[in-house]
Amino acid sequence: MPIDYKHYPPNWHAISRRIRYERAKNRCEWCGAANRQPHPVTGSMVVLTVAHWPDDEPMNCADENLHALCQLCHNRLDAPARAANRARTLAARKAKQQLTFEWRE
Repeated sequence: MPIDYKHYPPNWHAISRRIRYERAKNRCEWCGAANRQPHPVTGSMVVLTVAHWPDDEPMNCADENLHALCQLCHNRLDAPARAANRARTLAARKAKQQLTFEWRE
């Protein structure tokens, strides 16, 4: 899903670059996978991203809340939130279907 940058600080790109390249030295800070190299587990090309954790608020850009992660680590981190969001979406769709039921003779 693309990033909606209006929820991030204006200097987000500089913050992200600093975390990925200067602090993390072009490696995933959790598993050590090297940026732009095949991932040792998945084999896919690593693209480092910056994750907000433990606070997922995009405006919280404190260094201790930001982590340079490969796709695998970032997806594992986000999986519970995505599952909860999907459950909410499905429940809302189901409720909407129940509310919009029309009686037909």
